[in-house]
Amino acid sequence: MKTPMNKTLLALLALATLGLSQASHASIKIVACEPEWGALAQELAGDKARVYNATSALQDPHHIQARPSLIAAVRDANLTVCTGSELEVGWLPILLRQSGNPAIQPGKPGSFEAASYVHKLEVPTRLDRADGDVHPGGNPHIQTDPRNIGLVADALAQRLAEIDPANAGYYQARHKDFAARWQSAIQRWDKLAAPLRGEAIVVQHKAFPYLENWLGLTEVATLEPKPGVEPTSTHLSEVEALLKQHPARMIVRAAYNDDRASAWLSQRTGIPAVELPFTVGGSDKARDLFGLFDDTIERLLKVTR
Repeated sequence: MKTPMNKTLLALLALATLGLSQASHASIKIVACEPEWGALAQELAGDKARVYNATSALQDPHHIQARPSLIAAVRDANLTVCTGSELEVGWLPILLRQSGNPAIQPGKPGSFEAASYVHKLEVPTRLDRADGDVHPGGNPHIQTDPRNIGLVADALAQRLAEIDPANAGYYQARHKDFAARWQSAIQRWDKLAAPLRGEAIVVQHKAFPYLENWLGLTEVATLEPKPGVEPTSTHLSEVEALLKQHPARMIVRAAYNDDRASAWLSQRTGIPAVELPFTVGGSDKARDLFGLFDDTIERLLKVTR
């Protein structure tokens, strides 16, 4: 006869066995530079991959420390999934160099740059550091348009099959399922967000051109005087004056942005400040890619109601 203690021990052994079994299924190790790509990689790779996110939604992806734990993760990776377009230029090259991992160096199959598979906006006509944090290949914040996520998914599924051909059929099947659910979700978001078309917005950082392009929003001002330069009191006063001539419906910032500048301008002008999750994990509701856009649309619509 089994005692309660024996039952507990058996249950713990079963859970441990299940964990070992699931771990044994993981064929590849993926390091995602940003949470959105970690979430996408998990959608496509399922239990065939272990995914490590190098950053969180509350970190500025431009400025990350190449800490030892990150170097160790990259050293063991079969695939890195990053935005590219020089978003990670301040820290990823250090990780790659110190990892000593030849499989994930630029140009190798183990190096995947999401921005390479979408049409970039805000490509500069000149390169001058005096203009602030300008990206030569265009604005890298492609994840705020779900249509871009779909394009990246197409390419990433192919790359997974390339580096792990034994499970190619598995990745293809998961991609087919994800693509169907994703397209259905985009149609739903398009309908929900229709009232936003034509609305004027102020942004804290030049982080939302793809969102604006998708939803038909019009950017009338930026709180940063130059990309990557913290808002100054002088510039904020200039924005306040500008908004008297060109009113906006909302002031938009990412979850990782300091809220003081947008709060100041909101108090002075009466324009609501809206914090968007920006990536997976940026809010309680943005727990995955679907929740990311569900919550983004909901937060934007609250202002128009």
